[in-house]
Amino acid sequence: MYPVQLKRLPGNEDVPLPKRMSDWAAGFDIHAAVSEPLTLAPGQRALVPTGFAMAMPRELEAQVRPRSGLALKHGITCLNSPGTIDADYRGEVKVLLVNLGQEPFAIERGERIAQLVFQLVPQVELSEVSELPDTDRGAGGFGHTGK
Repeated sequence: MYPVQLKRLPGNEDVPLPKRMSDWAAGFDIHAAVSEPLTLAPGQRALVPTGFAMAMPRELEAQVRPRSGLALKHGITCLNSPGTIDADYRGEVKVLLVNLGQEPFAIERGERIAQLVFQLVPQVELSEVSELPDTDRGAGGFGHTGK
């Protein structure tokens, strides 16, 4: 178990903290802490506050991901998805939303807007080399296996 501390920011006592919506859910739903309804026109994006900050162990990152229901029903998704929150960040968690739908969408205070999924971050050591080992794939990139 990895402890994650949540700090509710002043003026957001009415905004729910992140919460799993089922016992087996991978993500924790996060809520909008907008001071008044925020309407996203089609194609518009906005950085939406959540009313909390957090501290987590250095072995973790938090990924901000879209909610599937908002994406399917309204075309609302997260840009830069998944967005990474590093373990040393202590500011307010914010969500970069975009309206890819065809109708304006109003975001209300307390509405579930995204989810947080926590992932382990391996300790990696990079080293510069003059040659890389060969593989069957080699440098084959985008579309190299066909349609």
